[in-house]
Amino acid sequence: MSRLVPSIDKKVREKTIKRCRERNIVIPTFKQLINPDLVPQGIKDRLPNVKITDVNPLNLFRINWKNDVKTGLFGNVNCVEIPQAISGVKARIFGLIGKHFPIGAHKVGAAFGCLVPRLVSGQFDPDKHKAVWPSTGNYCRGGAFDCALLACTGVAVLPEGMSPERFKWLKDIGVEIIATPGTESNVKEIYDACKKLQQDPINMIFNQFEDFGNPMFHYNVTGRAVEEAFFTQVFTQNKKARLAAYISATGSAGTIAAGDFLRQQFPHIKVVATEAMQCPTLLNNGFGEHRIEGIGDKHIPWVHNVRNTDAVAAIDDEDCVRIMRLFNESAGREFLKQKGIAQSKIDELPLLGISSICNLIGAIKTAKYFELDENDIIFAPFTDSMEMYQSRIVEQEEQKGKYNELQAAQDYAACLAHQGFDYYKELTYYQRKAIHNLKYYTWVEQQGKDSAELNEQWNPEYWRKIFVDEIGYVDELIEEFNKEVG
Repeated sequence: MSRLVPSIDKKVREKTIKRCRERNIVIPTFKQLINPDLVPQGIKDRLPNVKITDVNPLNLFRINWKNDVKTGLFGNVNCVEIPQAISGVKARIFGLIGKHFPIGAHKVGAAFGCLVPRLVSGQFDPDKHKAVWPSTGNYCRGGAFDCALLACTGVAVLPEGMSPERFKWLKDIGVEIIATPGTESNVKEIYDACKKLQQDPINMIFNQFEDFGNPMFHYNVTGRAVEEAFFTQVFTQNKKARLAAYISATGSAGTIAAGDFLRQQFPHIKVVATEAMQCPTLLNNGFGEHRIEGIGDKHIPWVHNVRNTDAVAAIDDEDCVRIMRLFNESAGREFLKQKGIAQSKIDELPLLGISSICNLIGAIKTAKYFELDENDIIFAPFTDSMEMYQSRIVEQEEQKGKYNELQAAQDYAACLAHQGFDYYKELTYYQRKAIHNLKYYTWVEQQGKDSAELNEQWNPEYWRKIFVDEIGYVDELIEEFNKEVG
């Protein structure tokens, strides 16, 4: 039985097909998101006339890592290399660019992965249901965007302490907003709100923390993007290069699932989870508040294959905020220029939002911990840009004063050049199992999951069936759905 599509409602499916036909909605397959060369030529011909931010169903085909912002079509995997003068390590660090997705963040892909299987199978009725998106930031934006493209009603559930830009964006797109108490680490409060909403059958919850469509998207789309970028943009120039590590904040544990795919291609890779030092759930069963927006904590997501996680890096949120100013304030950018960093590279730094900076620091810690050299390549997702965090720069100036060259030098030295591998743990087999067992308290006791399935999740075959077998079935459903749409 499929975990993503346990049943098909033919009557709802027929209604949805008619709805999509009336709105000229064609749904891309996962094969097309992995390889946009497979996108039908008729759609490619129309894409250059559609902005990536437009609420246009054609933008469903842009939910991938290969959007060419110059032509409006597709090209190489969008990634950027961090200069070694910034990282301070011998290993080369690359980041996939989330900015070039619709909404400016890769979470629109996770939302697509959760919504589409239920849409094409008739489980979700866009004429009747509201799609509820529990999130600490970008996932609910992705869900709202997908709903707008698909002409569905969306409800965003997110902590009230998230950046003002997120709330403005959600308001502008017309989604319903429910602001829950707390900040990014207050995930239980989001679950509590969803539990109340679920009492009304009109609300369908697309919980990224338990919905396997989230990691399935990243295993197949993000994982292959990393592999392709490595071979086409690195290995062709250096045959000694080896993909040594993949770094990802856990958050909903979707993006880190790309590491499961990469493990199959590069068996010796280190898959490293990052989290906030102020809320070290994986590192130390800890809890707390932090400022690394969008990486909800205090629990282990149901969809996290913990057995595939090699290490945990807890990142000081103060380091992230200080690097944010270094990369974006004029005095910081001038300091980096004086360090000999090319202006073109400096201009790329705003592509890193706060959680992307967290992943960059995790990559630096990993390079130092494992003593990686110039042939070792580290990849990390730079999930979103500074677009949603401009207010945080203003807040820092209000709290600490105008940024200057002395502060830039201090931040460069303390947060980058002298970044160590403190709060870093290489996980043994039983340490991974201990983290895995933490799922019990959130998911079995609080959310009603089956402990037998929790035990089953320790078996690698459980994840292979979902990530490998399920995607083919979902693509078949999408293709048949589109055929009937016409």
